Amino acid sequence: MTKAILWDLDGVIVDSGEYHFRAYQWLLGQRGIELTRERFFQTMFGRRNWDILRDALDDPDEAEIHEQAARKEEKFRELVRGNIEALPGAKELLQRAHEAGVKQSIVSSTPRANIELIVETLGIGDWLDAIVGEEDSERGKPDPRPFTTAADRLGVPYGSCVVIEDAPEGITAGKAAGMRTIGVTTTRDAERLSAADLVVAGLGDERAWRFVEAVG
Repeated sequence: MTKAILWDLDGVIVDSGEYHFRAYQWLLGQRGIELTRERFFQTMFGRRNWDILRDALDDPDEAEIHEQAARKEEKFRELVRGNIEALPGAKELLQRAHEAGVKQSIVSSTPRANIELIVETLGIGDWLDAIVGEEDSERGKPDPRPFTTAADRLGVPYGSCVVIEDAPEGITAGKAAGMRTIGVTTTRDAERLSAADLVVAGLGDERAWRFVEAVG
């Protein structure tokens, strides 16, 4: 059996994309920058704040990026608090894997404060063995570093990990780390996730668990 599952957060465990969009729309709107839903979900969602703000703002310096990123995340937590629910099948798979002795970590480009708020809200902390957030890896997806960092913390060989992702950048990162991958079509269509070893519409699909059982 697989020794560890490395979970992306947004679009895999929870559907928080709307709250990220609204937080960025608020932030950039204060600078007179109009952010469309299409632009956000096609070119921004799933990337690190550093990369998003460097592209969106006019020649920002490092201090400005850190300041604006902090404001965006504060707004995100304000919007999401008490309003977030797990996507269908996610909590069930988390619990099932925990009961089977599979180690689990969230691996996300979002700050740890966001992750911890969502973990507490969903009540899934007891099923997780590690959290890797924005602060824990020098490089973001599609670089494999976030996933290898999580595997190292769990003490699990890379080839014994399964990555669950909704973004092509995450699939690329998992494959680059030598891990097996499941793509979930919550935010992108199946064609964009075609590099994954398995693509499902939701984690209630029994094929996701059979894939976890079969790898290791």
